[in-house]
Amino acid sequence: MRLVRYQAASGPQSGALVGGVLHPLPEPTAEVPIGDPFRSPESLLAPVLPGTVFGVASRVDETGEVLPPATFLKAVGSVVGPGGAIPLPSGIGLVEAAAELAVVVGSPIWQADPELVLTRVLGYTIALDVTARDEQRRDPLSTAAKSRRGFTPLGPWIETRFDPADAAITLRRNGERVAAGSTADLVRGIPETLSHLSTLVELNKGDVVLTGAPGTISPIEPGDALVAEIDGIGELTSRVVTA
Repeated sequence: MRLVRYQAASGPQSGALVGGVLHPLPEPTAEVPIGDPFRSPESLLAPVLPGTVFGVASRVDETGEVLPPATFLKAVGSVVGPGGAIPLPSGIGLVEAAAELAVVVGSPIWQADPELVLTRVLGYTIALDVTARDEQRRDPLSTAAKSRRGFTPLGPWIETRFDPADAAITLRRNGERVAAGSTADLVRGIPETLSHLSTLVELNKGDVVLTGAPGTISPIEPGDALVAEIDGIGELTSRVVTA
């Protein structure tokens, strides 16, 4: 099932896409009733309003030994939905976008075993983790590098029936495929990543975890049209503009 948020006349609304029909929901986890016909994709918003956005980056040492992943936070205000803009101010320097699988937490996760952690997941969506590399070198906390407005596109929906073990991820820039990989290429699997993160912080309902880029990274600049695709979920489109 695909869970969405969309812009209705009365304001943002949650819904479920079932057989091409949009069913309005009081909240993303509610029982699906009979609903309205599907509205246009242009009305889709980011599929979740995260409590917290966590990022995970794989690390290995010079011998190839796997190290604990680096973790970081992204401001909730950096989240933008399908078709949203990524504004880049003049003089910001090198900016890169990474196409990643994003996990949406369904119930609290704290010190969870890898074998059980996926039972606490609501579903999965697509993310672009945008990073200003020059800013990152100046700021070890990466606030200015990763938390600017529009630096975390999410969407187009939350797929609740999805196997994260080996999903192909591609990134297209202006119609050209510039990067490709698979979740199977990540240094750690999704269950191990979530389990490790849950030993550091408690993950709560609605939190989003960006699970890392398996080589799916590209530099971006104003005027670019980006499409991040994950097999089994769909496509997330974004526009890079001048701030």
